[in-house]
Amino acid sequence: MAANQQNNNRRSLRQTIGLIAGPLVALVLLIFFDLDPANPLVTRAAAVAALMAIWWITEAIPIPATALLPVALFPLLGIMPGKTVAATYFNHIIFLFIGGFIMALAMQKWNLHRRIALKIILLIGVSPRRIVLGFMAATAFLSMWISNTATTMMMVPIAMAIIVKLKENFAGKETSRFSVGLLIAIAYAASIGGTATLIGTPPNLSFTRIFSIYFPEAPEISFAQWIMFGLPLAVLFLLIAWRLLTWIFVPGKKAFAADVNIFREEYRRLGRMSYEERVVLILFILLAFLWLFRTDIITGWFVIPGWSGIFPMPGFIDDGTVAMMIAALLFVIPARSRVGTTRLGQVASRLMDWQTAGKLHWGIVILFGGGFALASGFKESGLSVWFGQQLTGLGDTPPVLMIGSICTMLTFLTELTSNTATTEMVLPLLGSLAVAIKTNPLLLMIPATLSASCAFMLPVATPPNAIVFGTGEVRMADMMRVGIIMNLIGVVLITAFIYLLGTAVFSIDPGQMPNWAAQP
Repeated sequence: MAANQQNNNRRSLRQTIGLIAGPLVALVLLIFFDLDPANPLVTRAAAVAALMAIWWITEAIPIPATALLPVALFPLLGIMPGKTVAATYFNHIIFLFIGGFIMALAMQKWNLHRRIALKIILLIGVSPRRIVLGFMAATAFLSMWISNTATTMMMVPIAMAIIVKLKENFAGKETSRFSVGLLIAIAYAASIGGTATLIGTPPNLSFTRIFSIYFPEAPEISFAQWIMFGLPLAVLFLLIAWRLLTWIFVPGKKAFAADVNIFREEYRRLGRMSYEERVVLILFILLAFLWLFRTDIITGWFVIPGWSGIFPMPGFIDDGTVAMMIAALLFVIPARSRVGTTRLGQVASRLMDWQTAGKLHWGIVILFGGGFALASGFKESGLSVWFGQQLTGLGDTPPVLMIGSICTMLTFLTELTSNTATTEMVLPLLGSLAVAIKTNPLLLMIPATLSASCAFMLPVATPPNAIVFGTGEVRMADMMRVGIIMNLIGVVLITAFIYLLGTAVFSIDPGQMPNWAAQP
């Protein structure tokens, strides 16, 4: 209790400092600095960016509330018209998030996510090492499609049931160490799995929109393209994390084993797969299929035509269109198990209802919008060009060293800050840097985006870390000891993958700036 009170006091002090420092820094910039005498909008945009950055980092006010500042400040300072700013808050990326989240809520409503998780664990096995692998595989798979917070909240109670049973039968140090390793493995797998898809973690969605704002002539980053790069990276990272965690926390010899009946009993309680589960599963598979094969998939030998080509204007269709199409079906298809009541009498329930959909993280939606608005303000004011000009001296730095430095900075910065807010602050700067040093912006922006989801050291770094720390089984020292190794592994893996695979998937030539990036 005393520790919690001390943490709350520190957080309150940080918020108070940020609340004062944010406006003060912004005013100092506006009054005493003139970053570009030929264009006063540069200084004004920098002041707004500084205010938002300080308030985001210190959480002086709620993070989504800070994201709303451009709606008021950009028109008042003459940076962008109010109508233009407002339009940046709702776009196809937002609808991609909303549609994907509604599907996730439908899976949770009918308990399909729990059935998938338990089935994966039963298939992989129940020896100590296999238990960890099973939980990590199930958690990573689910977090590719649903919130990593929701995934962790679902998996932790199942893990705690096993831990309690083990402590009853195998009291000792080895059981306690295994318990810590299992819980940390769930948290790490939730973060790693989210990097595999565009909807798996908020920074990925932020990247796609900010990239399209800065470089409107660039080819679209599709769901299929991202998963071709992100999935192999996530799988390798997951296996490395599993080996590391089992080496540290799981006994070398088979000192104990969980009872497979624990999992079988949990699965048995779910009963037979209901009509609703089957339909949601079919729609989930259909959604993934439509995302993956929307556009042409080009390999070295042949081309898999995308299904959007059968429509008159395939360019009008994006991943947000697909997400909302399937989400709409969830509200249309009737359920058999539940009956709702309205003022008109009893009506058949649907696979999804608005009461459940209302649980959507609207704060994240607003945060996305604020990041998009800030990126637009950078571009429209000329701040992005000014910033790029200040960084031209970095052009002589070896690209590998630069990418590694960016990954390291983002990884350790997001240990203490919101990964989404940090991504939305940093990506516009990296876009400008790429243009200034005449390299492909994707070479810097993609590694930064992925690194923002790879903070493993502190409980405050990500919601999954906080959830497992809250069980009381995991100590701060345990998480930091393995977390710093995971952070560094992430830096090396992401840097290597952008060169070994990313250059082919995203058509990146490290030594050449593409034509679409010539004018940010």
